[in-house]
Amino acid sequence: MSSSPTHSPASEPSGVRRRTLLGAAAAAPVLASLAGAGAAAASADSGAGSGSGSASASADSPRALPGGGDLGPNVIVFDPSTANIQGRLDEIFKQQESAQFGTGRYALLFKPGAYNGLNAQLGFYTSIAGLGLSPDDTTINGDVTVDAGWFDGNATQNFWRSAENLALVPVSGTNRWAVSQAAPFRRMHVRGGLNLAPDGYGWASGGYIADSRIDGEVGPYSQQQWYTRDSSVGGWLNAVWNMVFSGVEGAPGQSFPEPPYTTLETTPVSREKPFLYLDGDEYRVFLPEKRTNARGVSWGNGTPRGTSLPLTQFYVAKPGDSAATLNQALEEGLHLLLTPGIYHVDQAVEVKRANTVVLGLGYATLIPDNGASALKVADVDGVRLAGFLVDAGPVNSATLLEVGPEGASADHSANPTTVQDVFVRIGGAGPGKATTSVVVNSRHTVVDHTWVWRADHGDGVGWETNRADYGVVVNGDDVLITGLFVEHFNKYDVQWNGQRGRTIFFQNEKAYDAPDQAAIQNGSIKGYAAYKVGDQVTEHEGWGMGSYCYYNVNPSIVQHHGFAAPNRSGVRFHGLLVVSLGGQGQYECVINDSGSPTSGTDTVPSKVVQYP
Repeated sequence: MSSSPTHSPASEPSGVRRRTLLGAAAAAPVLASLAGAGAAAASADSGAGSGSGSASASADSPRALPGGGDLGPNVIVFDPSTANIQGRLDEIFKQQESAQFGTGRYALLFKPGAYNGLNAQLGFYTSIAGLGLSPDDTTINGDVTVDAGWFDGNATQNFWRSAENLALVPVSGTNRWAVSQAAPFRRMHVRGGLNLAPDGYGWASGGYIADSRIDGEVGPYSQQQWYTRDSSVGGWLNAVWNMVFSGVEGAPGQSFPEPPYTTLETTPVSREKPFLYLDGDEYRVFLPEKRTNARGVSWGNGTPRGTSLPLTQFYVAKPGDSAATLNQALEEGLHLLLTPGIYHVDQAVEVKRANTVVLGLGYATLIPDNGASALKVADVDGVRLAGFLVDAGPVNSATLLEVGPEGASADHSANPTTVQDVFVRIGGAGPGKATTSVVVNSRHTVVDHTWVWRADHGDGVGWETNRADYGVVVNGDDVLITGLFVEHFNKYDVQWNGQRGRTIFFQNEKAYDAPDQAAIQNGSIKGYAAYKVGDQVTEHEGWGMGSYCYYNVNPSIVQHHGFAAPNRSGVRFHGLLVVSLGGQGQYECVINDSGSPTSGTDTVPSKVVQYP
């Protein structure tokens, strides 16, 4: 995307997609009343280290592949005495600031202690994290900043970056985190406020916070939508289209449709993402325990609840490792730690053992070759997949990520598989195809924050060039998804066939690039719903869900509805909306045949408070 944004949606040039378009009319009343405030940078010292762990193998039995080892050149470890930290941060940011489809991948890790006068600006494929057991073990007196100068103040393409397990004392009193999809803010303690908009309050399309404490106010300003889970906030300033909270102390009360807050007191099931930390001089991976009806942070008082594994029980994978090597490590009983970089796999990485952890650092990326799947999980208990990107290859894959084989039926309620910050991309970095991106067959799976994206810009993009019919297909029963972002698929973005499924927060855009009405026709129905619940389903529930259309290739296209579901009492939705962005295409209804049509070019949502 090269065009500069304009604040007149109707005048968007045809080549500019929604990533440069926000509902300016919706945001304007809020922004007009808000005074801008600058952030602050800092200077400082600093340099780099490189991670290392024990190279000894597990005592269980001899292994051909060792556990533990060095974390590689793109995991950069700092301690408070490291020289020129700011210089090293700036160097990486300069490289990654606008490298949206580049190959660089970095994890910036800070040992416990206090760091003064830093401004860690994060570009693409950059993760920053503390190495303590608690966020308060590692304090940055300064900022961890995401802004949008690289894109003329438009934050709608600030993807693929993360912050975890740090305490921040912002220089100005407020930290700026102006992100869109696939940019989690986890396990953070902000001793001040949090601004989710770019400098100048340009457009943004986020976002996700979990297990975090923000002592001050969160100001989303121009953010279209946001999901916050199991956290504590000192206040929440405003809403544009769709703000969803579950288990958040200090969250605004339920008020959808105006203001559009959807608030659940608790999260039904959650288990925080695994994370790397230091125990003395040894690296370990902490595995937080499952919580039910969770509210607030998991780390508030003393040692967090859960278990941990030494790094020696992980195969520390490096870019260039083959699928055969990764599978050998798994067969030998090791977990996988994917260090930053790109991994081409010519067969699926197969997780067959219960309680296996596959943890990526710095947006480690799996690319399947020759039409293979990237990763498959057996129908076993307690697998944890976290922190990596799957990028489709040029040869069509039937599936990219498969959680449980077809027909999986085992009860995993006591120890579910969790999929967290696992992101999927089809096209953008080059041609890619996949019939179905993510399939969830195992019962009780918890998917916690994913962005499954058929690219609308970049290389290898076109209605057939990066063909991908289905984004997420859920066949397993009792599956919960918290923070579901799925965009631009050729047919159904989400198709849910399992019983008793639940989704808390959904953000969608229909494919921009449909050439004509016939291309999206679904039998007698105009267009495929963004979120389709199977006709046989008797129980399902969703909260805080939005679908947007921007048919800029052919603005005459009409989409009948954003949501489709059986009309029965056990299938329930709360807080639904559809939006036509600048009048580029329209919806006739919100869900099934209910809800007002969108119209005109004003980018005003049509909403349904409850269904049925």
